[in-house]
Amino acid sequence: MNFGMMKQLQQMQAKMAKIQTELGLETVEASVGGGAVTITITGHMKVQTVKIAPEVVDPADVGMLEDLMVAAMNEAVEKAQKLGQERMASVTGGLKIPGLG
Repeated sequence: MNFGMMKQLQQMQAKMAKIQTELGLETVEASVGGGAVTITITGHMKVQTVKIAPEVVDPADVGMLEDLMVAAMNEAVEKAQKLGQERMASVTGGLKIPGLG
């Protein structure tokens, strides 16, 4: 590997590290059930908030609320993964990076 290529690789790594840091500060939101459950997570897949509309809290049907929570969480994770892929693609030129989809 020549010096120029090594320098480019180091610059790419620095940009990727910066993007990873920035992803931790960005959030995505997913809402399901017509707004019954809304979840906000960071680009690092850390849950920030969970909002549940009071009218969907039915003690006789906890299973529905559980299903809504799973659906909202999965949607939020997919959005966060897509955000990470989009940010990294700007640096990697579309190369697949393990752990980022």
